[in-house]
Amino acid sequence: FKADEAYQVGKDMGPIEAYLSIDEVIRVAREARVDAIHPGYGFLAESPELAEACAQAEIAFIGPLPQTMRALGNKIAARDLAVSVGVPVMPATPPMPYDPEVIRKLAATIGYPVMLKASWGGGGRGMRPIESEDDLLDAVTAAKREAKAAFGKDEVYLEKLVCRARHIEVQILGDTHGNLV
Repeated sequence: FKADEAYQVGKDMGPIEAYLSIDEVIRVAREARVDAIHPGYGFLAESPELAEACAQAEIAFIGPLPQTMRALGNKIAARDLAVSVGVPVMPATPPMPYDPEVIRKLAATIGYPVMLKASWGGGGRGMRPIESEDDLLDAVTAAKREAKAAFGKDEVYLEKLVCRARHIEVQILGDTHGNLV
C-alpha cells in the first residue's frame, strides 16, 4: 500500500516457492526496468545465486558479493574460514549425510548435548538442541525438511551445544569504495 508500484512475484506458486524464486524476482525486475535490486532482509538477501542472477541480468545487487555470501552465509564455510585464520570455534561436524549410522557416529564425535543447525539461513529455522541419540535421527530429518522449505537447501550440521549461551551480533555496512560503518 505504500509502494508507488507493485508487481506479482510467483503467479501460480505457493508463497514460499514464490518468495524464493530468483527467476521470478529477475523477471519482475526486468518488467519494471529496474537498474538495481536491494533485497531487504531475509533469505534472498543472503543468496549468492540472486546476486549472480542480478549480475547476469545487468542489474546491480545492493549487497555483498556472491563469493562473500558463500564464504560467510553458509555456516560451515564460515567456520572453515575462521579455522583457517586461527579463530577458535566450537567442535562441529561436516554436513549431515543421509546415512543414519554415519549421522550417529558424527554426533558421538561431538558428544551430547549438541545443537542441530541449518547451514544456510537463520532466524532459528532448522535449529534444535538434541540431548541424546534417541532424538537425533528424527531431529535431523525434521531439520532438513524445515531448512529445505525455508531456505531451498537442506544442508544441516551438528555443533557442540553451549547451555545458557548468549547471542551477540555485530552489524557492519560497507560499500565498494571502502567506506565502513
